[in-house]
Amino acid sequence: MEFLTIVQLLDSTLRSATPLLLACLAGLFSERAGIFDIGLEGKMLAAAFLSAAVAFATGSVWIGLLAGIGASVALSLLHGLASINFRGNQLISGVAINFLAAGATVLFAQNWFRQGGRTPQLSGDARFDPISLPFAETLQDVPIFGPIYHELISGHAILVYVALFMVPLTWWVLFRTRFGLRLRAVGEAPEAVDTAGISVVHLRYAAVIICGILCGIAGAYLSTGLQANFTKDMTANRGFIALAALIFAKWRPWYALGACLLFGFLFAIETRFQNIDLLGFTLPVQFVQALPYILTVVILAGFVGRAIPPRAGGAPYIKER
Repeated sequence: MEFLTIVQLLDSTLRSATPLLLACLAGLFSERAGIFDIGLEGKMLAAAFLSAAVAFATGSVWIGLLAGIGASVALSLLHGLASINFRGNQLISGVAINFLAAGATVLFAQNWFRQGGRTPQLSGDARFDPISLPFAETLQDVPIFGPIYHELISGHAILVYVALFMVPLTWWVLFRTRFGLRLRAVGEAPEAVDTAGISVVHLRYAAVIICGILCGIAGAYLSTGLQANFTKDMTANRGFIALAALIFAKWRPWYALGACLLFGFLFAIETRFQNIDLLGFTLPVQFVQALPYILTVVILAGFVGRAIPPRAGGAPYIKER
């Protein structure tokens, strides 16, 4: 395999890993606060649709991004209302959000655009264009460094860089700030946080709102950055894969980056290589396409028992009187 092909494969890996990474960090905030959220898929899907629809209607991708974030945050607040205030089952609430988003996005898309449940193609200012970093064109012919800088580091939509920046920012917020300490404490021992006079409800709502914002960015990137329109079920179970990556990463930001890059690499192989020869045998296309999902099952089967989630995760907190 040529060096340039390897660089392009890694470039595709980074693009494919971006929505996974944002969704994984979203789940990290929520679950660290004790709110299990399997509705990541639905929130990403709702954000992908509304961001593409609003971007097409207004001609501004930034307004579309805000609309997508708004849709995701609204669903996050709905999940928070069900699981925090009404102390409902968090898994059922997440499943309901997934079903709601899957049906509503197609219904609204068909009603508004009459294109079989999809939005029109986006162009110009209605989508995120790649950003060319300084001297990228000048240095592209430099051996080794040139292709890496021009193909891998430069030429991405701004949300790719936002996703990468969110990894150290998430680590700093969770492990170096008072807010992060309290957020992690809520996921481990909410009764201790309550005893200290800190509102468990407020902290958990803060976590689900942050989760909604990150899911909104992930969904918007899918329809306005990675692709140029919304299509039915375009998230393709990325929300569930992000949850698997979160478990694999043991709820830690830097490990989450590695796990999402691994899944992104498999998506990149699926996109760029339809036929793979292994020891003289050509792997079926269907097997190559199923690789990310096979790895998801392997991770869930092999690591769920070893990865220890936050102690108070999934359990509603009932304030002692």
